[in-house]
Order: sequence, then C-alpha cells, then structure tokens
Amino acid sequence: MKESLKLSLSQKMQQRLSPLQMRFVRMLEMTAPEVEDEVRRELDDNPALEVADHTDMAEEEAFHESAEEMQMADYRDEDEMPSYRLEARNSSSNDVWYEPVAVAAGNTLGESLISQLSETDISESDMLIARYVIGNIDDNGYLTRTPAQILDDLAFNAGIEIDMSRLRSVLVRVRSLDPPGVCAYDLRDCLALQLRRMPSTSERNIALEIVDHYFDIFSLKHFDRLQASLGVDKEKMSDAINLIRTLNPKPGGSVGDSEADEKSRHIIPDFNVEVDGDSLTLTLPNNVPDLQIEQSFVSDGEYFADSMPRATRKETQAFISRKREEASDFIDILKLRQETLYRVMAAIVKLQHDFFMSEDESRLRPMILKDVARETGYDISVISRATAGKYVATPGGIYPLKFFFNESVGGDEEASSREILAVIKEIVGEEDKRHPLSDDSIMKLLAARGYEIARRTVAKYRERLGIPVARLRKGI
Repeated sequence: MKESLKLSLSQKMQQRLSPLQMRFVRMLEMTAPEVEDEVRRELDDNPALEVADHTDMAEEEAFHESAEEMQMADYRDEDEMPSYRLEARNSSSNDVWYEPVAVAAGNTLGESLISQLSETDISESDMLIARYVIGNIDDNGYLTRTPAQILDDLAFNAGIEIDMSRLRSVLVRVRSLDPPGVCAYDLRDCLALQLRRMPSTSERNIALEIVDHYFDIFSLKHFDRLQASLGVDKEKMSDAINLIRTLNPKPGGSVGDSEADEKSRHIIPDFNVEVDGDSLTLTLPNNVPDLQIEQSFVSDGEYFADSMPRATRKETQAFISRKREEASDFIDILKLRQETLYRVMAAIVKLQHDFFMSEDESRLRPMILKDVARETGYDISVISRATAGKYVATPGGIYPLKFFFNESVGGDEEASSREILAVIKEIVGEEDKRHPLSDDSIMKLLAARGYEIARRTVAKYRERLGIPVARLRKGI
C-alpha cells in the first residue's frame, strides 16, 4: 500500500470581533444602572482612571457646612425634625450613642406563616412538620407537593416518620392561616378555602356549591347547564358567580412586598422625550460621572529615580502604559455607547413622530429593526442590542423601546399590528357579552373597517391581547 503526502492551500474570509468591540457590544446591551455599576468596578480596578473634578476651588473654600448641619438641612423646618435630632447628648464620652435608623423590610410568605403558627399552641414536633410543609408552598400560595409526597420527603430527607392522619392535621393548621386560600392544592381548592372562611349566606353557599361540585361547568361558562344543576334563578346564580370573581386566585402574591422591594422594581428610563409645542426634545439622563486619566499615569514614568533597576523600570512603565490604554479605551467606549443610543432613539422618535405627539397607540406606524438601521446606518444587530431592555419616559408614561417595533399587516404598509390590536380590543369591548363574537365575526368587522386580515391572524392577535375565545367570554 502506497502512502503519499499532499500539500493544499485554501483561502477563506472570517470576521472576528476584537476584545474592544466585544466590550462595546456588551456595554451597549446594559441598562443605565448596570453601566453605573460597571463604571464603579472599573474605577476600583484601574488606578489610571478617575472621576474628573470640575469643582471650583473658590467654592470649595467657601463651603464650611458640617455634617450635622447638612443632615439638619434635609428638613424644611424644626417641626419636621425628629426629636432625637434636637436632643442634647448629656452622656459621658465613654458612652455609646445609638442613632435611630429607618429600615423598611417585609416578611416573605413563609416567614409570615411561621410567625402566625408560633403564636398558637402548636407542639415543637408539629412545628417541624409545618415548617417542611410551608417550605413546599410557592410564592402564589399553592402547595407544590401532594400529601403523599410530603410524607415520603419527611421520612427520607428529614428523618421524620409520621402517619397520614398527623400530616393532615398539620396541613389543616397551615391552611387555616392568613391570607385565606393559602396552602391550597389547586385553584378550585383555593377558592373553596376562601369561601369557607366567609359568613354563611345564601350567596356564599351557592358559590361554595358551584366551586365544590360544578367547577368544570363554571370554568367552561356553561351557565344554562349550571343554573339547571343548581336549581336556582338566574339572579341568585349571578350573585354567587360575582362573589367567586371577587376571590383572590393567588393569595400568596399579596404577602412579602416591602417598600424596598417596590423601589427595586422601579424602572429607570434611559431616554426622555418631551413635547414642546410642535417639536419633540430627546435627552439621555446620565448618572455616569465624567472620567479622565489619572495625572500620574499621563506619562510613562520618566520621573522615576535613576537608581531604580532597569528591569523594574521597564516593568513599571509597561504597567502604566497598559492601564492608561485600558482607561482610555473605557472612556471611548462610554462615549460611543452614548452616541449610539442617542442616534438609535432619535431615529425611533423620527419614525414614530405621530405617536410621541399624540400618545395614541393607533398612530404607531409599522417599524422594524431594518427601518432604524436604514435611518442610522448601523447594523441590525447593533439596533437590537441598543433597544434591548431600554425604556423611554414620555409625558404619557414609560414605554419599552420594543413597544415601538411592529410589523405591517398583510400588504397594507400603513396599518400596523398595534393599530389592529387596538381595533380588536375595541370590538371585543363593545360586543354583547351574552353572545360574544367569534374570530370569524371579528374578521368580518375588521374587513368592514378596511383591515383585510385572515381569521388565523385575528386569533393570533386576540391571544396576544390575552382575550379568551368567544365561549369563555360569555356572560350571564
């Protein structure tokens, strides 16, 4: 068998991003708070980077306010000042002075349930079982494991062997806690738990019978069959159904929201658009400080002493040069990010000018990433990253940038999907609830208004709006 060596030459083109480009792409995707954190980390890690100081020295010399005076200035007058701010510290210098600190915190659902149980006469052993049960309750208040599974988990994982009757007695204790409906197995059980906690009335008893025995018929909104099964008139059935609709399907969702949690969920807009007569003004709120190269890193270290060993001098100069270059690149990336975001948002404002002037969703024109790319000259991938997770504040509210992107419907380049969604929502809102419109009927009404779309498109948009099918929209 003969062997041969063969040499071949091939040529191919391959695009690769440089480390600097990769970092810019990553920062472009970041939201404003994430960029602020990135700047803080870079300031800590890179000694060649510092915050530019624009403070006037004359103003610094004229500023003599003490820390205590600064704290007192936070209040408009003495009546608003807490008493401890006005108290004299007549203790000795060795005594420890404690200043009150305002702390806002809220208990989680599990902590709330355990706290309620600890105030009862429950035994220590039952408390251990109850803690394990509560650990299997999700944030909505539903039990995620069956009693049989919990029994096995207690035996194998916690080494607690009990019978089913004892576990059920503990479950009854937990299910009696607040909020009503907690520790339910499913939605039907959750609603039944809440109804059983209410005073016994004719309305409540009928509602409980519906949930216990006719929940499937009720969920399918077969009201004629439900009325025949209950043997009551339509008015009493309607009152019972309205009572069921007032119940909370997610009882655990109302527990555990502290003020701090609410603040952490606030959206910080990346852009502001203001209406000034017939014109729009776009601004970028920027909490990132101006950065500059630290003075000692401006040169390569020519001021080093001649006695310094040559190797050490060379290594030090290389370190200074590297850190200075990294700091300069970081500053350039921040500037490029701001410029890119501004140009992208300016293009969106231009393309959706009518919406920003009127705040009317039906005025949104069809717009896709390619339209913004054509307007700015950027690649589509840049537009996608620049708009991901970003928000704009307008006089009418705060919108995610993805809100402004919507495709045209059919061959009509002027009718956007947002416009169709608004019309479908209007049609369904005006329908007779006793005889709700089918998708085919909605399609015909849209055609009468000049929107030629297929029935399956109507179904897709209806589902996007969260509107159920006609059968489930039926009222009494």
